[in-house]
Amino acid sequence: MSLRISFELSDKDVRHFRDAMRKARAAVRDSEDSEIIAAARESFINVTTTRVPHYVRERIDRLRAMVEMLEDEEWRMTRSERERILASLVYFCDPDDLIPDHIPGLGFLDDAIMVELAFRELRHEIEAYQDFREYRHKYDSGFRLRRNAKVRADKLAARVEQLRERAARRRERDADQGGPKIL
Repeated sequence: MSLRISFELSDKDVRHFRDAMRKARAAVRDSEDSEIIAAARESFINVTTTRVPHYVRERIDRLRAMVEMLEDEEWRMTRSERERILASLVYFCDPDDLIPDHIPGLGFLDDAIMVELAFRELRHEIEAYQDFREYRHKYDSGFRLRRNAKVRADKLAARVEQLRERAARRRERDADQGGPKIL
């Protein structure tokens, strides 16, 4: 039997997470991306080898997907997008954040919230990246002929540009409709 519990974050709560994200972004600027990603991968392993609630596992999967975006050389992210994801990783890797990670059942609640907020803020970019991965897979597996690397690179770059423009339009539309900037 599952149990659904929902709660609402107040403006003060959201401000807390924004402040935590600002601190994490400052840490990002003082660190190498590769160091943060390596620490996150180690944390993923530690979390997945322990018993954590399903809501935490789902957010870890989302965070892993965001790491894939960071590492994909054919998907060019803006520095701002990179910083948001890296800051989420920094927060996730801190065992003594708002709720210390060693507290059973609740220790990763704040981490899950932070990941969810970052995921929602980057949802259009994440959707675009998922579409790009599908396009690339279809392109690469579409023909059994040997492909020209330059043509492939040009086609993928053009698709990246189209998808990034789509994400920007959607983000702008959301802003026009009064959608909140979360982090």
